[in-house]
Amino acid sequence: MSTPPSKPPHRDPRRKDRPDSTGGDSPPWLPWFLIFLVLISFLGVYYAPTQGEPIFEVPFSRFEALLEAGKVSEVTFRGADLEARLKFPEPLGPQGEESARLASRVPPLEAQPLLGILRDRDVTVRALSQETDWRTILIAWLPWILILVIWLWLMGRAYRNIGGGPPGGGDLKKFLQPISGPAEVPHVKFSDVAGQETAKREVRELVDYLRHPEAFRQLGAEVPKGVLLMGPPGTGKTLLAKALAGEAGVPFFSMSASEFIEVFVGVGAARVRNLFEQAKKSAPSIIFVDEIDAVGRTRGTGLGGGHDEREQTLNQILAEMDGFTGREAVIVVAATNRPDVLDPALLRPGRFDRHVTLDLPDVKDREAILRVHTRNKPLAGDVDLAIIARGTPGFSGADLRNLVNEAAILAARERRAEITMRHLDQAKDKVIMGVERHLVLQEDERHRLAVHEGGHTAVGFYLPHADPVYKVTIIPRGQALGVTQQLPEVERHTLPEEYLRDRLAVMLGGRAAERLFLGSVSSGADDDIRQATRLARAMVSRWGMDERIGPVDLRESDEHPFLGKEMAQPRRYSELAAAAVDKAVQRLLREAETRAESVLQAHRESYLELVRRLEEKETLLADEIRACLVPEAGQGKIR
Repeated sequence: MSTPPSKPPHRDPRRKDRPDSTGGDSPPWLPWFLIFLVLISFLGVYYAPTQGEPIFEVPFSRFEALLEAGKVSEVTFRGADLEARLKFPEPLGPQGEESARLASRVPPLEAQPLLGILRDRDVTVRALSQETDWRTILIAWLPWILILVIWLWLMGRAYRNIGGGPPGGGDLKKFLQPISGPAEVPHVKFSDVAGQETAKREVRELVDYLRHPEAFRQLGAEVPKGVLLMGPPGTGKTLLAKALAGEAGVPFFSMSASEFIEVFVGVGAARVRNLFEQAKKSAPSIIFVDEIDAVGRTRGTGLGGGHDEREQTLNQILAEMDGFTGREAVIVVAATNRPDVLDPALLRPGRFDRHVTLDLPDVKDREAILRVHTRNKPLAGDVDLAIIARGTPGFSGADLRNLVNEAAILAARERRAEITMRHLDQAKDKVIMGVERHLVLQEDERHRLAVHEGGHTAVGFYLPHADPVYKVTIIPRGQALGVTQQLPEVERHTLPEEYLRDRLAVMLGGRAAERLFLGSVSSGADDDIRQATRLARAMVSRWGMDERIGPVDLRESDEHPFLGKEMAQPRRYSELAAAAVDKAVQRLLREAETRAESVLQAHRESYLELVRRLEEKETLLADEIRACLVPEAGQGKIR
C-alpha cells in the first residue's frame, strides 16, 4: 500500500511576513568582508616595503660631503627634493645602518651651484616632475572612499526597507509577498475564557456574522468593522480575541502595534497594507492589533509632525478601515489599556465603533478562572478554590494564573504528587506580600510585632462590619514584618460608611495596641497610617461622608480609568476647602484610633492570649484565632 504524501507543515502567517535573517540579495556578512578587504589594502599600501635598499633622510651638508669625496654616482631631482645613489654603501641610518641610497632637500640658494658641481664630478643627473606619487594619492583618498562605500550600502538597505521588514538584514521584499495557504485558526473557545460574561456577550454576535456573512448582507445589516477591547493589563483581551476567531473558525492575523514602527518612514504603512491584504485574501478573517496605543495616539504630538512614522502608520490604518466595503467579512479587533490617549478619528463610527470593556474579575469570576487554570493539574482533596478566590480581590486573570503556577512549583519542589491548599495559600502570600524573609528579630522587636499584628486581628474580629479575619503572621514577607489577612464575605461594589469606619479602626488597631500595651508607638505603623489616610481622604473629599464638608467633590486629582494615580491630572480648589478636608481627615482617623483602643480594652484578656499564642506559633489561622479570642454572643466574625 502506497504511503500518502506527507502534509507540509503549517506555518504561522506571522512568520511568513518576517524576512529570513540570512536571506536577501547578498549574504549579510558580504559588506563587512568588503570593508575588511579595503582596510587590509590600505594598510598594505601604507606599510609596503620599498624595493631594494632602504632610503635614509640625511642633512644637505652630509650630502655635500659625500659629493666632494666622490662617492655619489647618481642624483634624481623632484623639485627641491633629491634622491642620490652612492657608489658604495655608507653608514647613513640613525643607528649606523648602511645603505647606498639617501634623500635630502636642497636649500634654494644652493640649487644652481649644485648643478655645476654635479657636472664637474661626472654624476648622472635626472629630473622628475613634482606630481604626487600614486601611493600618496591613494592614502589621502582611501578614507573618504571607504566612507562613501559604507554610506551607499546603508542607503541601499534603506531603499529596500521601504518595501517592509526590519532594517536588521535579510530579504526585506519577502515581507510584502502574499502568504500561501490559510492562516492559523486558534483552538481557543469562549469556554476557555472564564468570567467576562458581559464582554463575551458583546462579541458573541460577531461569530454568526463571520460564519454566515451572506445572511447579514441579504438584510442589509452592517457589522462593526472594528472592535476595541479596553481594560487593565492581564484581563484577557488577547485571549478573548483568539476565542472569537476560534469560535468562528476563521484565520487569525495578529500583530503588536509596536511591530509597525521602524526608523525608516514608510515601513509601518507598508506593513499595515500587507497585513490587510492578507486578511482580505483569507476572508472571513480577524485582524488583531495588540497595544494599539503604540500607533493610535492622538496625532499632532509627534516630534516629526505630519511626517512622523507613527502618524504615517495610523493614517494607513484609518485608510485601510475606510476601504472596507462591508463584503470582505474582515473584522479588526484591537486591544489597549490606554483608551484615553487614542486618536478620536480611530474611535468614530465606521472604525473602532464598538467598545468592549474587560473589568477585573469579581469573586465568582476569579473562582471560575482558577478552575480553568487548575483543570489540568492534580489537586488534593483539601483544596477550596472559593477561599482562594475570596482572598484575591483585585487579581486579574494573569495574576491568578501566576498564583496557580507558583503553587505547582512549590508542590514540585517538595516532590508532592498533588497541589494542596497549603501550597495555594503559600503561593497567594508570595504573590501578594512577597517572598518570605529570614530575618533575625530581637526579642523586644518580636514582641512589639506580635502586639501590633494582634491589635489588627482583635479589632477586625470584634467590630461588626469589618471583614472576617483569616490569618495573622509575624513572619516577615516582602517589605512587611507581619501581616493580618481578612477575607471579604461578599464581593462589594459599594462601600457603606459603617464598613469604611470599621476598616479605618482595623488599620489603626496595631498602632492603638502598641500605645495601649507598650506605652509607645513605632515606625511599624507607617504603611497602616498611609493607607488609613488615603481611605479617610477619599471618604471626605470624594464620597461626602463628613457632615461638615458635605457632598462636594474635593479630590486632589482626576485619576486615569485603568492606571489610577499614574495618570492623575491635578485639580484646583481653594485653600480654605483644603484645610477643611485636612481637619475632617484628622477627625476620622482620631475617632478610628479611639474605637480601636476601646475594643482592645474591652477584650484585654482575650487579646493578650492571642499575642502570647502568636509569639509562640508565629502564624495563626482562623480556628486558632477563634480559640484565642473566644467571641461573645453576637460578636466576632471569622471565615
